[in-house]
Amino acid sequence: MAGLDGIEQPRGGDRAAAARWSPAVADERGLQALELFGNPIDAEVPLPSRPESAATARRLAQVVVLRHWGLSPQLAEDAVLLVSELVGNAVRHTGARVFGLRMKTRRGWIRVEVRDPSRGLPCLMPVAETDLSGRGLFLVDRLADRWGVDLLPRGKTTWFEMRVTDR
Repeated sequence: MAGLDGIEQPRGGDRAAAARWSPAVADERGLQALELFGNPIDAEVPLPSRPESAATARRLAQVVVLRHWGLSPQLAEDAVLLVSELVGNAVRHTGARVFGLRMKTRRGWIRVEVRDPSRGLPCLMPVAETDLSGRGLFLVDRLADRWGVDLLPRGKTTWFEMRVTDR
């Protein structure tokens, strides 16, 4: 069974592996990321534009959606996946050194924003079942209730919103 990080859960009697991937360990890593980078609820969190920042963003999102917002497991998993997709796009396609992650909530909605210095617009491309990449915005389009891009004087903010009925 895949966890929120998309990592296969261990099977069998390997207790060290089971402890390493347990929800408590994932929660601990999320709290460490929160301490190191800041809380994306309070202010935009700057993250380095490196592939490993997707894991950091997922951990931050897990803490926010599970601990602070108390979303259902399915909605939380979808939100964390979409955070990862937006961050992956910022890392892969913008040429930025740093990007910003911000998470907001208002009655009935959550909103996640990724800001980067590129003014290049993301493209929603058709995807086939056999495609190994290029599915990021396809997933955002399918799972989010709304998404878009706000152009800024220096860059853009790509965002998605999800309706929250279980809060």
